[in-house]
Amino acid sequence: MQRRSVLSGLAALTVAPGISLAQEGKPLNVIVPFPPGGATDITARSLQDPLSRILKQPVILLNRGGAGGSIGMAEAARATPDGLTVAVATLSTHGVNPAVYRKLPYDPVKDFVGVTEIVKAPGLMAMNANALPVKTFQEMVKYLKANPGKVSYATPGNGTIGHMWGELFKSSTGTSMVHIPYRGTGPAINDVLGGQVAVYFDQVASSLPHIKAGKLRALAVSWPKRLDVLPDVPTYAELGFPINNDPSWFGLVAPAGTPAAAVSRIQQAVVQALREPAVRERLAGQGLYPSGSTPAEFSTQVQREIVKMKKVAAYAKVFLD
Repeated sequence: MQRRSVLSGLAALTVAPGISLAQEGKPLNVIVPFPPGGATDITARSLQDPLSRILKQPVILLNRGGAGGSIGMAEAARATPDGLTVAVATLSTHGVNPAVYRKLPYDPVKDFVGVTEIVKAPGLMAMNANALPVKTFQEMVKYLKANPGKVSYATPGNGTIGHMWGELFKSSTGTSMVHIPYRGTGPAINDVLGGQVAVYFDQVASSLPHIKAGKLRALAVSWPKRLDVLPDVPTYAELGFPINNDPSWFGLVAPAGTPAAAVSRIQQAVVQALREPAVRERLAGQGLYPSGSTPAEFSTQVQREIVKMKKVAAYAKVFLD
């Protein structure tokens, strides 16, 4: 783990006494724009108890899944900007969605103010260990160039981050594959394991047990350095493709107009919670790495991701209604 970058913003570890305590005792609503059980929900639940303790107020999680996270984010955008409502933003809701949806019920930049990045989640390119006569990333690229359009890749669905990663791989390597979208991570992985599809793009966490079991072969990961859990798998940057090396992430945003003092108060509480061993252990078990960026850093990050994903969507002609 890149300790200096992943733990940026940890200088301020306690809620400054000068910050307004008007929110103490009142519930803090955290809108989670995806159903329970997924990585977004797990990230929020990992922080629920420590944030309640640190902020001295109840923390209530509100799952508002649907439309790739758009329903929940639209609700968050309409919330009163009083420091009592935040939402879990993801690379999908604040990077992919504005790039692929022709109409979006929220503006990821104008409707929100960044609070902090909570965690990063490395992504990967993996394959059925026996599907193709290749064993390395370089061999895969060579094989695909010799067999354009003859290999398919699976993702959790159209317009998902896995889809974007697959298209980014194709554009950066000059290769051709056929996208097979599924309704979720489980069905996609099952068909790759069964050999119906050869290649898979998504977060490391969803594939790690199958890689450890030898059923999937990881070819590359998107992370600053090789992962401790996959020490033999090179990063995209190491392979000469730094544009593919950005991981996924989960963070917090607040409705536009939320007072800066309230935003700072929540950001500092998240940073403090991320230092707790129990929180870090639970997140690590899901392949999630604590971050804790400043509001300004996170807002800049969102804008950068939108620009990048719009380029990928335009190349792949991925547009959804």
